[in-house]
Amino acid sequence: MRKAAGEELLELWGYESIHTASPNAKFFYGQIKRGNAEFWTIDCGGELVGELYVFFELEDKDFADGEGTAYLCAFRVKKELRGQGLGTKLIRRVVEHIKDLGYQRISIGVDATDAANIRFYRRLGFTGKGKECTEDPCDRDEAMRPRTCPCFWLLYKEV
Repeated sequence: MRKAAGEELLELWGYESIHTASPNAKFFYGQIKRGNAEFWTIDCGGELVGELYVFFELEDKDFADGEGTAYLCAFRVKKELRGQGLGTKLIRRVVEHIKDLGYQRISIGVDATDAANIRFYRRLGFTGKGKECTEDPCDRDEAMRPRTCPCFWLLYKEV
């Protein structure tokens, strides 16, 4: 598990350069370059097989306020490697890193209808339910505005 570069994000997401990237990829890449976000990955045999992003400040301060609360998003592990504890290890490593940076709380979004993921995040300590959200601050449209989305919950973990 390690911090990765913005260029690796572009490669993982299938873009040859920032100029051909989607608005989302441009947003993530730009935030990483500015130091407002970090890209964490799991490497397996030289291949990126998992990803997790940390945002330190977003427009909606309930997600990340730049001082005490950071936001985790876009957490994925390749389907064929799920159930082996890799995702749990990645989240725990990133949570410790965020805590070491002085943050007291971490938020994460979860589909309000996905009982398995809700249980997974609760096992990892995300027990505080924040608000119900219908706009994703990390999913950007062509004008770089947050997109509306199906309802998801914002969960919190105190660290």
